Formats: sequence, structure tokens, C-alpha cells
Amino acid sequence: MTETTSWTEQPREQQVSDLMAVLDVTRKLAASTELDTLLKAIEESALQVLDCERATIFLHDAATDELYSEVATGVGEIRFGASLGIAGEAFRSAAVVRVPDAYADKRFNPEIDRKTGYRTRSILTFPLRGFDGGAVGVLQVLNKREGTFTEWDEELGRAYGAQAGVAVQRQRLLDEFAQKQKIERDLQVAREVQQALLPEAAPTIPGFDLAGWNKPADETGGDFFDYQPLDDGRVVVMLADATGHGIGAALVASECRSLLRATFLAGSDIDQALNGVNRILEEDLPDDRFLTAFVATLSPDSDKIAFVSAGHGPIILYRAATKECRICKASGLPLSVLADLPYDPPEEFAMEEGDMLLIATDGFDEWSDAEGNPFGTERIEDCLRDHAEEPSSKLIERLYERVLAFTGGTEQRDDLTAIIIKRCASS
Repeated sequence: MTETTSWTEQPREQQVSDLMAVLDVTRKLAASTELDTLLKAIEESALQVLDCERATIFLHDAATDELYSEVATGVGEIRFGASLGIAGEAFRSAAVVRVPDAYADKRFNPEIDRKTGYRTRSILTFPLRGFDGGAVGVLQVLNKREGTFTEWDEELGRAYGAQAGVAVQRQRLLDEFAQKQKIERDLQVAREVQQALLPEAAPTIPGFDLAGWNKPADETGGDFFDYQPLDDGRVVVMLADATGHGIGAALVASECRSLLRATFLAGSDIDQALNGVNRILEEDLPDDRFLTAFVATLSPDSDKIAFVSAGHGPIILYRAATKECRICKASGLPLSVLADLPYDPPEEFAMEEGDMLLIATDGFDEWSDAEGNPFGTERIEDCLRDHAEEPSSKLIERLYERVLAFTGGTEQRDDLTAIIIKRCASS
């Protein structure tokens, strides 16, 4: 016969004793600082409070809408749909489910008994309720040591489930917060390393005023600029923009920078260097990853600049004599797009005093205001004309100020990087 002892029929002394046990367990749960330890404590305490043989917690995985447990003896992780079986019913209804005879209930799955050799007789499953009263999982206890589970056990289960559920949700939130803090610390370290790789100052090249600037959209960015002096006195100027931003783009940009440096140290010309780097990146990177790049050489003995643009823009040439600007077109595809297509030899032109070449990433011209209007290259050209007499470093600051004023506080969604090469009188 099924035991249906009502909580009102339970001796008052026993009620007080049982509820005190629940409160005592609650205090112990509050002291737990790790989720695994907490889950084990909840299960062990449930065995005592409800006087049963086994207890298993099934937590809800919101991403897959499944209930899962890693604690069940002998079978590893158990995972199933959150609406299936006795546990699923308790979770969905947020109500206690009491089964006096497991094998007489169609919802019971005997497969675990067959795997473990255990014999389930009676089951009590109750929801673990979080702060808002919603279920974060269920606790299922098996085989009352004497008889079957009663209505009083249901009441104890409700009380225990409410306390245990809050403890589980609290620990989950603490774990998520700790993990988020760790990720933020790791990203901060990555940002510091990446920023340390950027040049502290531009090299001094007689006849040229050179400046570079970078501001990532996230903790880490996919843009970089760099300078590399060569043994023959020339200086390599490079800037690249990897697709996307964040840690993935940062890794791609870092590899590209290292490869370019290595090839120039080996004595390669610009087109040869880009051809070699392009082949390696095309092998290393997935199809959706590529970089645009600008690479140039400057010489203190020449007024000429030689450069190759691997799909990069905007590149704007300002002529001081006429105050006109010209967009320099890319001379090849971005890096890692097509390994077998070689880059042409560098384009070369002379620069007169006051002329300047701006190389920027598309974070400048594509940054939009609240109405969706991009800053555009024409406004960049206006800024170059208006501040043509200022040093290169100051001119980049002016450009950034104009972008901020135009966009009116809209979120920076892409990395910003710029180099200005300005021709000046040799000292």
C-alpha cells in the first residue's frame, strides 16, 4: 500500500527536527565556494534529510535545453531533453513528482538500472528553484530506506529544493563572474603585449616627417603598423588590417607582422616579401581570414617613396603645391586570398616639400554617425588640406578629433590605425 502520510499527520517533534536539519544543511551550503563541491554536498545532505539511498542532481543547460548530471554512479554523464521523463516533468512543471513504484510508472527509464545493476524502487524528484522561483535543475532521490516517500517528504523536498536551488544559482553566477574576470585579465595582458609590439616612436629619416597611431575597437585589435630599418639605410614602413577585430584578428595580425619582419631581414624586396608572406598566410589561415596591407620603403638619400598596396585603402596622396588629393589604388589582392598570384613591383613617385601620404584603415572612413552616414574619404581629404602645415603626429590627432565630432558618440566598431609620411626640408 502507498504511504500518503500528510505533513499534518507527521508528529510535531519530527517536523521540527526535519526542518532544523534543512536549515542546518542550508548554512553548510552557503559556505561552499566551488560548484562541484556544492553539488556533492547537496546530494549527500539530501540522503540524510530524506533518509534515502541515492541522490542525483540534474542541472539545466540553457544552451541545449537539456538536463545533465555528471555525478551518477557508474555511467558517466547523463544528458537528456529537459522535458523528458520524470526529471523533465518535475523541471517543466516546477512541481514535486513522487513515484511510489518505479517499474509500474511508464515515465521511468530502467536502462540505468540495467547498466549499473542497481534496483530502483521509489523516486522523489523536486525542482531546484533559483532566485526568481524558476527551476535551475532538479534533485532526484531514490529508494526511501523504510517504505516509500510520503507527502511529508514532498514538503521537505520543496523546502530543501528552494534552498539548494538558490545556492546552485548563486555559485553558478559567481563562477561565471570569476571566468569573465579571468578572460578580461587575459585580454588585458594580450592588449599590453600587442601594444608593446607597436613602435614607441617613428624613426628619424632626413627629409621625412613620419608618424603612426593605433586605437583598437576591443581589448585587442587586428590592425598593426611598424617600421623596420634596413642595412642599406632605407626604412620599411608597413601597416596591415586583418578581417574582423578582437583576439582572432590580433593573432592574424601578429603572424603577418612577424613574417614581414623576417622576410625583410633576409633581404627581400617589397614584392618578394609580400609574395612569400602571402603563400604562408594562405596555407595557415582559414578561408574567411585575410589581411589588407601597405608596405613602403623610404630612403634618406631620395625624395621618392616606393610602395605596394595589397588590397589596402584608403591611401591618400596630398600635393602641397596644388592642395589636391589623390586616392592611390591597391596594386594587388589582400594577403591570404590567392597564393599563386604574385604582386607587382612597387609603385614609385617623388614627394616634394609639404606633400604627404596618409595610409589609414577603413575604421576611419567607414565609421558612421547616428543616421548611418559614413565619415568618408572626402572628409579625410578636407582634414589633410586644413591642417597641412601641422606635423604628421598632430595631423593624425586632428583627423581622429574630426571623426569623433562627426560620429557624435556612436560606438567605435572597427580598429583605427593610421600612418602619415610627410616630405619636409632636410636638416
